[in-house]
Amino acid sequence: MKRYLVFLITLVIPLSLHGYPLDAYDRTHIRRLLPAWHIHFEGGGKPTLPAGALLRSDAIVPSGHGLSELPASDPQLAQKLKNLLGNDADLYSVSVVDLSDPAAPRYIGHRDNHIANVGSVGKVLVMYALLDQLARLYPDDIAARERILRDTIITANDWVLTDHHTVPIFDPAAGHIISRQLRIGDTGNLWEFLDWMMSASNNSAASIIVQQVILLEKFGHDYPLSATESEAFLETSSARELGELWLTAMYRPLKTAGFDTERIRQGSPFTGAAKKRIQGTSSVATSRDLARLVSLIEAGKLVDAWSSAEAKRLLYMTQRRIRYASHPVLNGDAVYFKSGSYYSCEPEPDFVCRKYMGNRINRLASVAMVESPAGSPGLRYIVTVMSNVLRVNSAVAHQTLAMRIHRFIESLHAGNDAKNPAAAEPLPKNIESLAE
Repeated sequence: MKRYLVFLITLVIPLSLHGYPLDAYDRTHIRRLLPAWHIHFEGGGKPTLPAGALLRSDAIVPSGHGLSELPASDPQLAQKLKNLLGNDADLYSVSVVDLSDPAAPRYIGHRDNHIANVGSVGKVLVMYALLDQLARLYPDDIAARERILRDTIITANDWVLTDHHTVPIFDPAAGHIISRQLRIGDTGNLWEFLDWMMSASNNSAASIIVQQVILLEKFGHDYPLSATESEAFLETSSARELGELWLTAMYRPLKTAGFDTERIRQGSPFTGAAKKRIQGTSSVATSRDLARLVSLIEAGKLVDAWSSAEAKRLLYMTQRRIRYASHPVLNGDAVYFKSGSYYSCEPEPDFVCRKYMGNRINRLASVAMVESPAGSPGLRYIVTVMSNVLRVNSAVAHQTLAMRIHRFIESLHAGNDAKNPAAAEPLPKNIESLAE
């Protein structure tokens, strides 16, 4: 681990450290990893992450026990899963893949074929498209794939406009890492933009990755181009041409893996400026298809073994845990996670619109793989949740569901019902700070 930068950095990075294993700076050159490592492993500050967030890269690899295809749902367990959801069960879509016993994996689904937009969870599909392109161009050259990710320096253009999400950026003038929105002219390597897209769920970074996917699709082994050449192509190409390149790259890995792109796809970028440049389509998913996608990662079959390991590391949560991942029952567990929300409000007497509490739309999607405990899991399971329960704090609802499902999985492997998930406590009050 290179440490010379540490002495240039005033460690005032925000508490919301982000994803990717913290020991990976030398391999990736993701700049924020270096001070984060210093804080948590070298006594350079007050540690803020739970024990489950501190695995190193060599511990984050697919187990090989994921399922390439999901079986039919177990009807008895599906009824128990429905019971966990209570009176709002018809407003949830949930899939659970229990991989704890590799010899007897189980699939449990509730309304698992319901199709909806899953917001930022679609960034997992953008990651999938990029990893597929690298494998297609360099099938037998892992070093070349990593070189492209590490050494391709990108300067953000107007596709970053606009996004309220912030990212951790090293400011050499100030000498520390700051958290702010991406701006035109910001630079980072391809790995860093990929990390910003996944860990910080930054829409600007996601639109830049969509842009790079288009450039890879068009130029292949000639990628990366110079900034001037890239900009010239993007400026002179029609929205239809860019859209065709994007959808070709998006659909290819999904179709190769046997997915139906009418049930799962990311059809457009994530910022307004980028959407104007690309003629895309709608974005949809089902909980079952998302669960299968994550299961392919764990099987080592998301494109190939290297791509699966890289996808798992990009999903590994080394940040202040949010929403489904934020329940304290998971603190000692490794959590691989992505979520996405979309809520909106309309006038209603005696109703105050709040975050994740829309009364017109209140969608929240969560994708998680849990290894409990981290490092030597006795339990390993995948959960995907989609909900649209109006007027409730959906982040808190998903957080509580995480506890109920964890107890449910425990009960399946304990041989008794000592921890009865159906009798779980009601939704908690006033803990939004854990779930924001």
